[in-house]
Amino acid sequence: MQDYAAIPDARFQTFDEKSDPAQVAPRLATLRSTLAGLNIDGFLIPRTDVHQGEYVPDCDARLAYLTGFTGSAGMAVVTTDLAALFVDSRYTLQAPAQTDTALVSIHDTTSTSPGDWMAQNLPSGSRIGFDPWLHTPGRLASIREPMERAGIELIPVANPVDTIWADRPAPPQGPLEVLGDNRTGKSTTEKLAELRAAMAKEDAGAVVLTLPESLCWLFNIRGRDVPHNPFVLGFAIVPADGSPTVFLAENKLTEENRSALSGTAELVGKDGFEAALADLAKQGRAVWFDPETAPVQVKSVLSNGARLIEKRDPVLLPKARKNEVELAGMREAHKLDGIALAKFLAWFDEAAPRGGLTEIDIVKMLEAYRREEQTAVDVSFETISGSGPNGAIVHYRVSEKTNRTLSPGELMLVDSGAQYLSGTTDITRTMATGPITAQQKDHFTRVLKGMIAISRARFPKGTNGAQIDILARQFLWQVGLTFNHGTGHGVGAFLSVHEGPAGISPRYTVPFEPGMVLSNEPGYYLEGQYGIRIENLVIVQESEVAPGYLDFETLTLAPIDRRLIATDMLEAAERDWLDAYHARVAREIGPHLDESTRRWLDQATAPL
Repeated sequence: MQDYAAIPDARFQTFDEKSDPAQVAPRLATLRSTLAGLNIDGFLIPRTDVHQGEYVPDCDARLAYLTGFTGSAGMAVVTTDLAALFVDSRYTLQAPAQTDTALVSIHDTTSTSPGDWMAQNLPSGSRIGFDPWLHTPGRLASIREPMERAGIELIPVANPVDTIWADRPAPPQGPLEVLGDNRTGKSTTEKLAELRAAMAKEDAGAVVLTLPESLCWLFNIRGRDVPHNPFVLGFAIVPADGSPTVFLAENKLTEENRSALSGTAELVGKDGFEAALADLAKQGRAVWFDPETAPVQVKSVLSNGARLIEKRDPVLLPKARKNEVELAGMREAHKLDGIALAKFLAWFDEAAPRGGLTEIDIVKMLEAYRREEQTAVDVSFETISGSGPNGAIVHYRVSEKTNRTLSPGELMLVDSGAQYLSGTTDITRTMATGPITAQQKDHFTRVLKGMIAISRARFPKGTNGAQIDILARQFLWQVGLTFNHGTGHGVGAFLSVHEGPAGISPRYTVPFEPGMVLSNEPGYYLEGQYGIRIENLVIVQESEVAPGYLDFETLTLAPIDRRLIATDMLEAAERDWLDAYHARVAREIGPHLDESTRRWLDQATAPL
């Protein structure tokens, strides 16, 4: 095992402090100085870019630039004398630590929406600006409704944040890669035929795609435009007849790329997208777009003559139903990841009790083990490495400023994933580093029982994630506890680690279908002390024992810390599941390890 005194540097992620509360005051003042010139009293700053993605390029991180908040979801409202930051329950601890709370009030969106806040705090007659490329019709409607009742108007304007951002990073210049059918399992021609069949049912003359993952999946392309996701940022218009048009950054409009996509799509600069929408409107075409993911500006332009078909992006569901080639790739990726995780967990088990190990050390070492596999091209998100009390911050990101030394005896939560050429992984493990309290065992075992309940679930076709979410929470609810995040999200195949439209939480009502890959990750977080989360990925599959029913195949292959389990709290069926899972991990991962690590794995996966 490697000595943790000589840990390799990370290549896929950095630990720079991305927020500076001291910068909030001058930036707010500069922004406010521009409002009068736009004849507005305030401005909305969402976390999203024009593609509404969870991950945005540095040049589009406007919310982080202005407020310091770097979470994956949120919105700020800045007026001439007030500023408010709205985040969900995942970020109620992170947001106050990253911004200037003397100037910016923090609000949990589960209890206070931006629209309601403005209705309560701004005078009637106020004019609030918004960038129509950064909001969807659906989200904007929910904001506008309470504002209109209060006599407050929303006004589309050119984005003033862009005008004050003097050192704004350049747009991404990553390459474009065209994947072969051997990796995608289905050609673009086949995918377009299926899309057009769906269009015919809606009598749609064209479909407008604005989500990068839909663009990448449909045209079998990948890129490096977004951190940790193999995305090409662009748009597409697919007509019912004729060649689709893909709108990309100018640097990607090469002859090589045109040749690779010839016969499937025409490449045009992104600047031509709005004009193409205007042409569709002028022709009076029936145009399908997703009001929950497309920018307001798309709807505004199309409304000048087109017949609007406002429905969910028609690529999302076919993309979520992985074909056999994609599933084989995902299984391969999780096997490769399991090998890296076994090496990492064995190293951690030896190193952590000795003391001196920092959160950044842990991230670097895990990444180093993953990089031993040549097909690992990135992490799938910035690793969450939370020791002790930091583990209770659900989406904690370690930086040089927050880096904490793990004390022996504390719990350690590591949530991580990788992008392999074959597929995408996401796994969370909570590890012991010394003596364990009865309370820690109780909490861990309740979380584990919930994870096993999802893993063992069998349900009729038509069931959705909202219906089974309770299975993961029931054992915590029995003692008045819960967790404030979803139990599971969809995962792409060498695409985004977070994808829709299915998942496991009260908000996911899309029925499960075979081939969907989901996370299964209940948790519990005791603020100021520790966090617990256990996460595996699963595939929805046809049940072999109950016709007409579905169940899950577990993808993830890594030990669950047996020392944290109160075995007397497990039912016989739960013990049997865990023993069988661990036996499978040892069988599939063990032969790829050196003798020392294999011995560790044998012990870590021994029957309860």
